[in-house]
Amino acid sequence: MSMFDDPGLFGRQWAAAYDAADNPDPAPAVDFLAGLADGGPVLELAIGTGRVALPLAARGLRVEGVEGSPEMVAKLRAKPGGADLPVVIGDMADVAVPGRFPLAYLVFNTLFNLVDADRQAACFRNVARVLAPGGAFVIEAFVPNPADFERDEQHPQVRSVTEDEASLRLHRYDRAAQTFVRQSVAFTPGGVRLQPFGLRYLWPEQIDRLATRAGLHLEARYADWHRRPFDATSTGHVSVYRL
Repeated sequence: MSMFDDPGLFGRQWAAAYDAADNPDPAPAVDFLAGLADGGPVLELAIGTGRVALPLAARGLRVEGVEGSPEMVAKLRAKPGGADLPVVIGDMADVAVPGRFPLAYLVFNTLFNLVDADRQAACFRNVARVLAPGGAFVIEAFVPNPADFERDEQHPQVRSVTEDEASLRLHRYDRAAQTFVRQSVAFTPGGVRLQPFGLRYLWPEQIDRLATRAGLHLEARYADWHRRPFDATSTGHVSVYRL
């Protein structure tokens, strides 16, 4: 079993600094999702520290979550309103909550954190199980670009260099399996620190097939949360599936 099958791995490594990272402004996603919520309740898979869930709840919607990392949930709970959100700590592929939700969503490429094809398929099946009739499942993900694979593998990314520490990132892709492993490596006076991260990426049409097998159909696809048209040049997509 791969270490990346552990649903709590990401949060254990990144929760402490997650909110300080250069994460996207959640406002466009919140506007988009609120328009599909149909009064709620809504379900966020991988709710994390509440980057999207808390402003959505501030709109008066009941937001529930599934999160693999207790460390992430602790960060959520410490924020205003965070203690009021029901969150199940567990594998987002299992979706261990009772339905029915008019809206479920999984943002910021997090579908790809499920590094096993069977778990990705299970995620869709279990979301379909808890959606209300006609409910929507929204996915935000990047569009894989093989040119990026070559760049990432051939050119390590230097993250920082100071008098006390140097850090860089290394990538290795398995093109047949559609996975990659990234190592963030920090050299410090206290030794070397490794923070591994893995993804199983999918092209949009592959995500569509997962949805179809789970009884969902693609209603709309956009290039971003602003509903810009999706085309062959788009580097990401926001896709809306209906039960």
